[in-house]
Amino acid sequence: MKKVLVTGASSGIGKAISEKILEMGFELIGVSRHINKDTFEKEFLHFNVDLSDEKQTIEFCKDIKKENIYALINCAGFAKFEPHEELNYKTISKMTFVNLTAPMLLTNALLRDLKKNDGYLININSIEALKSNKFAGTYSATKAGLKSFTDSLFEETRKSNLSITNINPDMTESSFYDELRFDVSKNENETYYKLIESFYKKTSIPLLLNTSLNIEEPIVYTPTDAIKTFVKSDVDLLVMGNYYC
Repeated sequence: MKKVLVTGASSGIGKAISEKILEMGFELIGVSRHINKDTFEKEFLHFNVDLSDEKQTIEFCKDIKKENIYALINCAGFAKFEPHEELNYKTISKMTFVNLTAPMLLTNALLRDLKKNDGYLININSIEALKSNKFAGTYSATKAGLKSFTDSLFEETRKSNLSITNINPDMTESSFYDELRFDVSKNENETYYKLIESFYKKTSIPLLLNTSLNIEEPIVYTPTDAIKTFVKSDVDLLVMGNYYC
């Protein structure tokens, strides 16, 4: 059975993705600080790793190399939106490590297997990778960095059969915003986006094309709604490249 590794698998979009991966019949390897064997109804392999901790992350990278991973989905993220001078050193370091350094380290550890297996690398990024907003300097910088890394890696590996995806979701109703200055709106007329492209092919795992999909109509996303948009119930194809929602 092909193995799919998902970081941030215990909540939010990461959990919704993990549920879909299990539903599709893949072997899930879920990574999170708080994940346990009861997180999902179906059997899966889990690792409790703090991806803001350099030592834990590097040790996990060494261990996971043994698993012959078919797909890596980097979904773990951390944000704090404050005036930059109000952020402490630890918060800046944590945000940078979780959002950018950890995905690069995991990709470094698994890239040979992903290429050998004609596999998938999917980075769940943020709309902040494309914006400049107040109180988001550090967070946006990490997300822009992740997009740049993904784009560069796509160019680097384009002669292989590895599929590389960068997904830029807007605000999603999840615990991600629990400690922030704001929350998602319940009003569907607020500034959230709904994809309008339809997908017409099928494959065995979500895949994104090297195009940017058009967006219109504001909507509030829940993690399950978002994943239903990424992977249609009757279509398991997403495209390779930059995917905005």
